[in-house]
Amino acid sequence: MQIHIVRQGETVTSIAAQYGVEPGIITRYNGLQPPYFLAVGQALAIFFPLQTAIVQSGDTLYSLAARYGASILELFRLNPQLGGSALLRPGETIVLALERQPIRETQLYGYAYPFANPQVLGGILPYSRYFVPFTYGIGADGGLLALDDEALLLLARQYDVTPLLHLSTLTEDGSFSSERAARLLGAAERWQTVADAVFSQIEMRGYGGLDVDFEFLGAENAEAYAQFLGFLRPQVNARNMELFAALAPKTSGDQKGVLYEGHDYGAIAENTDAVLLMTYEWGYTYGPPLAVSPLPSVKRVLDYAVTQIPPEKIFMGFSNYGYDWPLPYRRGETRARSISNVYAAALAASVGAEIEFDETAQAPFFRYTAEDGIAHEVWFEDARSCMARLPLVAQYGFRGVGVWNYMRPFPVLFALAYWMFDI
Repeated sequence: MQIHIVRQGETVTSIAAQYGVEPGIITRYNGLQPPYFLAVGQALAIFFPLQTAIVQSGDTLYSLAARYGASILELFRLNPQLGGSALLRPGETIVLALERQPIRETQLYGYAYPFANPQVLGGILPYSRYFVPFTYGIGADGGLLALDDEALLLLARQYDVTPLLHLSTLTEDGSFSSERAARLLGAAERWQTVADAVFSQIEMRGYGGLDVDFEFLGAENAEAYAQFLGFLRPQVNARNMELFAALAPKTSGDQKGVLYEGHDYGAIAENTDAVLLMTYEWGYTYGPPLAVSPLPSVKRVLDYAVTQIPPEKIFMGFSNYGYDWPLPYRRGETRARSISNVYAAALAASVGAEIEFDETAQAPFFRYTAEDGIAHEVWFEDARSCMARLPLVAQYGFRGVGVWNYMRPFPVLFALAYWMFDI
């Protein structure tokens, strides 16, 4: 695999000729769509197939898998253009093997709302070990809020992925409620009632584990939250399942802020089987333009985390999105638009912007002026930022990567994860 940075005048065809691969190999792994315009400065991951097959009339993905001794999931991973669909077109090139030297095993998981596009999920779930429909919140009456998760669970079964029930303090209006969390955590006699409701849904709907995400708890709820997780874990494990928990991105034990103070890394790690470090959102909707997951900030969180949590319990968070800020930025007024990483690169190409790369943050960005005359600044992820962060899983000895979220296509992230690891 090589990363190519697009220069002025280059096209997919000319780049493919330079590396001796078919143009379709470049488009499929980088999520490029017709008419395949490229931006100067755009990063493209160039993968090298070791074996391919041309689809003949009458071929199916199942017949190709049987003929070449491959699994269906492996063919989905090797051919992201299929989007997890077994439909083939005569004349289409199917990759059967890719040049790669995986450095170790790893696991991927991610989240999706019920309205997620099934085709997008179909392109991602073949790489996944776990899948988390978002979310079962806690209602005003203390019971679970309903989630229309049947379609997502059907997809999980289709791609042989373990679904985790997601328990959070998200309310009917879509915000995390510190008050509802405090009400539950402060009444230990209610914990079993909530647990019974959770396990009823797990058993009825076919979930394979539990993922808990209580945010904005404040220091006053930190101890009770860790105890609540410790109350749940033996009941989860007794069902031969695991308990996960999401953690705010802390860099020290005494870090101030209602988001951070409610999460005692050591205590939560002791009472769970795995944790997700939410290493993203330094650049966010209402903040100034900057990288969503700048590498130095991510590493500060990781460096602190491994002093409190066994690395083999940690999933490193990965941001599958970017932001487009109108300029000038005005604190309290400016609101960035959340966009996909694939769309960000296509936007740069469509407006003729040159993509730059911040070597410190290890993240791409560009600026452009919209048709209404308003200037914009965009930060997102690309092959380079993926290659700056994915190796950290091996360097720190983490269990894997947790992606927020699976709602948007980003083929190069998953192709690079497959190239680097045994999924």
